Amino acid sequence: METGEQVGVEAVPYCCSDFDSGETPARGLAIRTRKTRSLSTSSATACDYRRNQSLHGPSPVTTFGPKACMLQNPHAVMHIQDPASQRLTWNKPPKSVLVIKKIQDASLLQPFKELCVFLTEQKNMIVYVESKVLADTAIAGDESFGAVIQKFCTFREDLDDISNRVDFIICLGGDGTLLYASSLFQESVPPVMAFHLGSLGFLTPFKFDTYQSQVTQIIEGNTAIILRSRLRVRVVKESREKGIIMTNGDSEGSRKSMQYQVLNEVVVDRGPSSYLSNVDLFLDGHLITTVQGDGVIVSTPTGSTAYAVAAGASMIHPNVPAIMITPICPHSLSFRPIVVPAGVELKIMLSRDARNTAWVSFDGRKRQEICHGDSITITTSCFPVPSICFRDPVNDWFESLSQCLHWNVRKKQNYLSSEEEEF
Repeated sequence: METGEQVGVEAVPYCCSDFDSGETPARGLAIRTRKTRSLSTSSATACDYRRNQSLHGPSPVTTFGPKACMLQNPHAVMHIQDPASQRLTWNKPPKSVLVIKKIQDASLLQPFKELCVFLTEQKNMIVYVESKVLADTAIAGDESFGAVIQKFCTFREDLDDISNRVDFIICLGGDGTLLYASSLFQESVPPVMAFHLGSLGFLTPFKFDTYQSQVTQIIEGNTAIILRSRLRVRVVKESREKGIIMTNGDSEGSRKSMQYQVLNEVVVDRGPSSYLSNVDLFLDGHLITTVQGDGVIVSTPTGSTAYAVAAGASMIHPNVPAIMITPICPHSLSFRPIVVPAGVELKIMLSRDARNTAWVSFDGRKRQEICHGDSITITTSCFPVPSICFRDPVNDWFESLSQCLHWNVRKKQNYLSSEEEEF
C-alpha cells in the first residue's frame, strides 16, 4: 500500500450445518439411515465455486466436520500462514470419534481394544466403527470386550452417512488407513489423528505407546494441524450398446458421471495392453500435450511422496498449493514432471488415434476402464483433510522424509587433518 498502513483482513467463518448434541444416536444402536450415500456427490455450490479468497473454501476460515475448525491467525498476510502456526480448536467439546482399524491385521487387535476402552470408559466418547471390523471373531468373541462393543455405533461404507456425526477420526494402521478415511468423506472431513501401526507410516506421525496423553491433548484442542489438499475428480462416461455398470453415478442423458475426492493421486495407465497409452491432457480447456508412455500421474503435494516420487517427480510439502503432473515411463525423454497452480482444471481424454483404451484409479481404488468419448476432469477440492501433527507440519514432514524415505542418508565424508591436506 502506498500509505504504508497495515490493512487487517477480517475473515468471516464458513460453517457447516451444526450437529446438535441432543440428536446424538443412542449408544449400541446401529445407524438406521438406509439411504444410499453417494461417494461421488458434492453440493452444487462447492462444485461450481471458483476460489478467489482461499484455497480450501469460500473463506479463509474452514470447518472440519461438525465441530472442528482452524484457529484464526491475525498475523496472516494475504491468507498465507507460516505452516507451523496452523492450530486446531473446537467450537464445542468433541463427543464422537470414528476409529478406523486396518482389517485382518492381528497385530492391531490389542491396540484397538485398549483405545476403545479408553475412549468409552474414561473419555465418555461415542465411538463409531465399521460393521466389518466387528465381524472379526477375535473381537466379537472376546467376552471381556463385550460391554464395550454394546456401546459402539456401527456403519457400512457406501450405505450409512456419518459425515455430520463424527467429530474427529483416529486411524490405526499405515498410510492406506488414512487414505481410506479420506474416501469416507466426500465433503468436509473431521480432523484425523493417525497412529503408526503399519509398514511405511509416512502419513502417520503418532506412536501408540503414549496414546492416552496424545488423545487427551487432541480432545482438549489447540494442537498443530496440516491441511492436506485433495483433488476433486469427475469422470464422465458415454453410454454404449453393451452397457456399462457404474456405481455412485448420475445420469446426464446418454452420459453418466461419477465424482471422487482423492488425497494422493489419480493414475491413468495402459492397463493390460501391450501398446503405449495415448491420452490428451488439457489445462483450462487448452490442449497442452499428449501423453505417450505407460501413463500419467496427477497428484496432490501429499501424493508427491507416493507413486509420483517413484516415477521421478519432486517431493512437495503438503502446504504448497499445487497439482503435480508426472508421466510414467514416457516415450519422450524430454517429458519431465511439472507442477501447475492448484486452481487450474485438468482434463484427460483418450486420444482419437489411440490403439487401446486406458484405465484410471483413485488412490489405488475404484479402478475402471476409460474409452473413447470418456473424460476425467481434475481440480483442487475445497475440502482438505486436516491431519493432526505430532509437532508441526514442517518438522513432521522432514522427519518422515528422513525416517521413511531415508532422504539424503549417506555416510559422511572423513575429516582431513592438516598433514593429509599437504599431500
